[in-house]
Formats: sequence, structure tokens, C-alpha cells
Amino acid sequence: MSDNGFKEKAKGVGNKIKGEAKDQWGTATDDPSKKAEGKLDKTKGEVQDSIGDTKNKHNK
Repeated sequence: MSDNGFKEKAKGVGNKIKGEAKDQWGTATDDPSKKAEGKLDKTKGEVQDSIGDTKNKHNK
């Protein structure tokens, strides 16, 4: 049974939210490493979202 990419998309959303929070915290505290960590998490989330879309397209 396939999840049609749902798990990847859910992970992607989680990472994008976590990344945005870290990015905002880094801005508020003037912490460049936390901002960079947040941007990395957001990018990872975007990739996972794209993987989920690809899996969904291939399972139709």
C-alpha cells in the first residue's frame, strides 16, 4: 500500500515550520548560526515536499 508521497510531504511541512521558527529566532537573537540552521531546515523541507509530489505523480 502506497502513501502517495504523503509521508514525505508531511515531513517537508514539519521541516519548513521548524526551519522558519529557527530562522526567526536567529533573527530575533542575532544568532547567524541559528538562522543558517533554519534556512537549511526550510530547504530540506522543500526537497521533501518535492519528493512527495513526485511520488504522488508516479502513483496515479
